[in-house]
Amino acid sequence: MKITRVFFMFSCCFILGCTGPKKLADTGNADKGWTKLFNGTDINDWFVKINHHLVGENYGNTFRVEDGMIRVSYDQYGDFNDQFGHLYYKTPFSYYHLRFEYRFVGKQQKGAPDYTLLNSGVMFHSQDPRTMLKDQDWPISIEMQLLGGLGDGKPRPTGNMCSPGTDVVYKGKVSPDHCINSTSKTYDGDQWVKGELIVHGNKLITHIINGDTVLQYSRPTIGGGVAHGYDPKYKQDGKLLSSGFIALQSEGQPVDFRNIEIKQLPDTDR
Repeated sequence: MKITRVFFMFSCCFILGCTGPKKLADTGNADKGWTKLFNGTDINDWFVKINHHLVGENYGNTFRVEDGMIRVSYDQYGDFNDQFGHLYYKTPFSYYHLRFEYRFVGKQQKGAPDYTLLNSGVMFHSQDPRTMLKDQDWPISIEMQLLGGLGDGKPRPTGNMCSPGTDVVYKGKVSPDHCINSTSKTYDGDQWVKGELIVHGNKLITHIINGDTVLQYSRPTIGGGVAHGYDPKYKQDGKLLSSGFIALQSEGQPVDFRNIEIKQLPDTDR
């Protein structure tokens, strides 16, 4: 935007409420504590919400699985028409460590805004997509923004923070900016980049790129602007976000994701 693997417990809390804890299945990996969110074969555990379409409609086969990757593609689109989309994992989370890999491929879709060039993201602490209206562009959420270098020798960090319909505290005060740049290196071309998010409910949030901590902030809260077309009852400004859904973004630039895994962290609010 203008940016396993053993059984474990996780919160089913989401943006407006909370239910009891549930478990994800053990996938038998020796890397203790990690669970695959993407099985490399299908996206049956995920569901789609694209602007101008109803939840569950994967317009243009935007999100698809090929060669063990989730691919975000626009080859069945005409003009982009602000059809910003997100692919949501089926269950919300609160305290966790998320890791994934991404790479930018192909050309920006015709009609996509200029700022979406080599631009995607991972949304988290997101509202339930089933509460989004048909013409809502962005979920009320926090975004780990992913950017690719433009090949011009100028710095373009990745692992930034953007805040559609939200605010965060950065360096001791509520940030007035919609996006906050990280301190990451610039990654040009179609190389795979490893991203990680360490989320402690509504407390500390840490962004990591290729093993380097590049950004930290706290107190994600509903507020701010940028998100449009939402149902007002789901934008309760001032409400702290301690949990929510995780989603991969489609913003007009083809991008691939793979090796998406999560590990529960101790919930200090319990």
